[in-house]
Amino acid sequence: MTVDVEDYFHVQAFAGVVRRPDWERYPSRVERNTLRLLEMFAGRQVRGTFFVLGWVAEKFPGLVQAIRKAGHRVGCHGYAHRLIYEGNEMDFRNDVRRARQTIEDITGVSVTSFRAPSYSITSATLWAFEVLGEEGFEYDSSIFPVIHDNYGIPNAPRFPYIKRLKCGRQISEFPPSTLRVFGNNMPVAGGGYLRLFPYRLTAWAIHHLNKSERQPAMVYLHPWEIDPDQPRISASWLSRFRHYNNLDSTEAKCLKLLDDFSWAPMEDVLAQGLLQ
Repeated sequence: MTVDVEDYFHVQAFAGVVRRPDWERYPSRVERNTLRLLEMFAGRQVRGTFFVLGWVAEKFPGLVQAIRKAGHRVGCHGYAHRLIYEGNEMDFRNDVRRARQTIEDITGVSVTSFRAPSYSITSATLWAFEVLGEEGFEYDSSIFPVIHDNYGIPNAPRFPYIKRLKCGRQISEFPPSTLRVFGNNMPVAGGGYLRLFPYRLTAWAIHHLNKSERQPAMVYLHPWEIDPDQPRISASWLSRFRHYNNLDSTEAKCLKLLDDFSWAPMEDVLAQGLLQ
């Protein structure tokens, strides 16, 4: 169970119409929505990994403390939600360092897990792993083994594996869940895919991964996905569809998932020796 702690105006779908210098102008809803997720998880004794955006951590340090005090793992989602392939190695290193230091100063706990904004470790940015290894990260969930216009390495492994680095370190990679359909990987159980598909299909996919493929499934959520009343942003039809589709049913789906399956933080699952 993973959560990317970011606000509705941070998402890549709106990057063309929402400028980073203007983020302060938008009414934030990340605190209330994340606290609601914490309440939902606590009611079912579920622990997960929360990948916190550094910008959010700076604005809401009490929220980061609440996540940690609730028993969840706190990971890093970068600082400015900038796609890795939009910058260079130094840009990425500085962004990750700033975010990680901010989170560690708040929690007093070392941050060892990372998820790239919009899964932007692609074939063109595999150098990012060397940066992560040199910076001391041990776990990652940034490679989506699918075809997508913004992210994805379709031929990457579908299940958790160890990535050995030139710097002599290694990183445990946990890809978001997919199913093989007609020779291609179909994403399931997270983000827009969780909102798009009927709950029965999502539940069947998780059961299939657990029982038939004997692998853990990963769900990823965003706090804004349980907030159908969030402010509307004017953008392209595709961007609005990706962001607003089925927001009114996501919380109910999440509660069903929490009730129907057993969940744990990403790091705890990887520690069970499931790596290829």
